Amino acid sequence: MEKVRCQRIGCDAMFSEDDNPEGSCTYHDAGPKFHDGMKEWSCCKKRSHDFSLFLEIPGCKTGKHTTEKPVLAKATAIPKQPVSFPTPSANGSSKDACLRCRQGFFCSDHGSHARETPKSSVSAHVESSLDIPEPQPPKAKEIVDINQPQTCKNKGCGKSFKEKDNHATACSYHPGPPVFHDRVRGWKCCDVHVNEFDEFMSIPPCTKGWHNPDPVS
Repeated sequence: MEKVRCQRIGCDAMFSEDDNPEGSCTYHDAGPKFHDGMKEWSCCKKRSHDFSLFLEIPGCKTGKHTTEKPVLAKATAIPKQPVSFPTPSANGSSKDACLRCRQGFFCSDHGSHARETPKSSVSAHVESSLDIPEPQPPKAKEIVDINQPQTCKNKGCGKSFKEKDNHATACSYHPGPPVFHDRVRGWKCCDVHVNEFDEFMSIPPCTKGWHNPDPVS
């Protein structure tokens, strides 16, 4: 029997009526929703920003293939929640009930001069509204095997070393930052400056010390 294409959303497979068992079709039984660049299948709530990845989301229902096109509602946008604003009172005597006046801001409904608010209460309101993050504990230093090869991150070194061979004069490096100004390149620590980048990379280090795989710590 001639094969035809399944019309269910998310399937698009070829089938024949004599080879169409239950569960052979995987599809979406509801249409998509689009909102602020987000694409979502309303049946399974799976979503993606990328349209190609969205189309690759597998169907959430199984059944038989069919040549009948499903009747779906049009793709709908996710409605935005209305934002309500306080309605200013028409009565000028309700100044104490006005949110802007009570916070000490300019209010066009109750005159050009807002009620003075004590500085201490304003400061307390601002400080209480700040979300101050808690200090993070220092990152634990990784324990490294003394025979494990590591790469020194000191400026001007970059050599491979093992902790068992590390000592106070094992590394030759530049402790100061590099300087680039008006085509002149150099190191601030040893006050050596050249014009060519190759010469800059060849400036010998001026300080001895320990190899360090993590100079930030």
